[in-house]
Amino acid sequence: MDFTSLFQKLFLLEIRRLLMIITIAIIIALLISNSTISRSFRSNPNFNLSTIVPIGSYSSSMDDQIGDEIETKELIRDPTLGNKSLIIGYGVSKDANFTFPRAIAGEHGGVRDRDRENIDVESTSSNSSLAANVTKIAKLNDNRRNQSVSSLKRPERQPFSMSQMNLLLVQSHGSSDYVRPRWSSARDAALLSAKLKIENAPIVRNYPGLHGSAFRNLSRFKRSYELMERVLRIYIYKEGEKPIFHQSKMRGIYASEGWFMKLLEGNKKFVVKDPRKAHLFYLPFSPQMLRTVLFGQKIHSQKDLESYLKNYVDLVSQKYSFWNRTGGADHFLVGCHDWAARITRQHMKNCIRVLCNANVAKGFQIGKDSSLPVTYIRSAENPVKDLGGRPPSERSILAFFAGGMHGYLRPILLQHWENKEPDMKIVGPMPRDIEGKRLYREYMKSSKYCICARGYEVHTPRIVEAISYDCVPVIISDNYVPPFFEVLNWEAFAVFVKERDIPNLRNILLSILEEKYIEMQSSVKMVQKHFLWHKIPVKYDLFHMILHSVWYNRIFQMQS
Repeated sequence: MDFTSLFQKLFLLEIRRLLMIITIAIIIALLISNSTISRSFRSNPNFNLSTIVPIGSYSSSMDDQIGDEIETKELIRDPTLGNKSLIIGYGVSKDANFTFPRAIAGEHGGVRDRDRENIDVESTSSNSSLAANVTKIAKLNDNRRNQSVSSLKRPERQPFSMSQMNLLLVQSHGSSDYVRPRWSSARDAALLSAKLKIENAPIVRNYPGLHGSAFRNLSRFKRSYELMERVLRIYIYKEGEKPIFHQSKMRGIYASEGWFMKLLEGNKKFVVKDPRKAHLFYLPFSPQMLRTVLFGQKIHSQKDLESYLKNYVDLVSQKYSFWNRTGGADHFLVGCHDWAARITRQHMKNCIRVLCNANVAKGFQIGKDSSLPVTYIRSAENPVKDLGGRPPSERSILAFFAGGMHGYLRPILLQHWENKEPDMKIVGPMPRDIEGKRLYREYMKSSKYCICARGYEVHTPRIVEAISYDCVPVIISDNYVPPFFEVLNWEAFAVFVKERDIPNLRNILLSILEEKYIEMQSSVKMVQKHFLWHKIPVKYDLFHMILHSVWYNRIFQMQS
């Protein structure tokens, strides 16, 4: 056999061996892939793509701003999970010819929202990736298959009672946590003088425009408010560019931070141009705009947002001496977005943080920080539109709640009380059309008690809405510090129910004597003025109450 023939045979033999190795590798890869998919679906045999059904609009009129965006939603139902499910929104990828699932709101106990879920959907670029993501979602559902609604995730630690929060407030005054200024200031002396005058306020039992029983100490509040109007001066840092700084939204669920910013920046009574004359310093950024503008662009985590704010603090501390004098203790910020509490807890921890997400179990400091009311503004032109409700004798509904299934608590509420009693109107989301919104308001105006159940976080706009419609709020949100806690006596006009007591909710409400209810409802009407925005602020309104809360907490943190 010549050399050429031998070479050809050896070459063919090597080609055959190589093809055999490639074939075996492909078979092994397919077996591994099929095994993974099979295990995922075998563990949840009832799940299939045919269970994806459209649900249309899923939010109530109070919740349509949750998550900052409104997208087309579809619901993946798993028959083994009962009422629990995953909501998927369909967005368009960079390749406009392909749509990918984006988990945005686990309103039935699934993935919470697209900012907090750990499914990588943004990089999806093929149908195989879609299948992989559906498999991941199926696994998440499978982890919950044996849970009932009543066993959804709850806080592990024992919740704070109202009496414990009252004690924390007392202990915060003169606390050892006080950040002593590095050098003295005439402004500090003025605040300490005001503190002494408040502590020795002349006794006042009744005062026009103020309801005595709704306050912890009416005499102190009256004196403090008068001194605030006369003494308080605020400097607003000019640094920072729009839209994150000096601009915020005036409508929607996070509107409180926008209304306060706009009204303060336009105020000539409290705001000074010379920072040396200021008692307090306002950091004029919007956590909502920070999240909306930056998150998902160059910034991809809450840690990145914290770093962004640290750079701003570094800027003002290098340019001015005021932050360095107190470590930021005489500075304040106002934020209503859920993330505001987390992204400010490190680099702005000494500041007075005015937050909607006022969770005492997660870093909110009673007596230093201030609880900001969540005010759902439908009309920036007329924020006080459609106030009031029916008199007590015409309120035929014992308790009312309607809303999306955000968080772990609301499904529990509906499981126990939806369609259970004729005088308990407890339902899920109502239609978001004009008639649905009108009916929602009418239910509140016709109910004795309005259920204010927490959503993803402890705060809810239903508290202010209940007060606006003369309905006694029933707050079901463990560890939530209600607005203006340092001065208002909330138990005079609201009912607090522990989350674990939801099964006994009706008995709790029925145990309240009619005389007591009428007294509470009257107090609700009297405190209503403290929770209303006005385009031109008026005495004792929400703008002034927020300012007073910051002023009061700063004064009582100080020591001589």
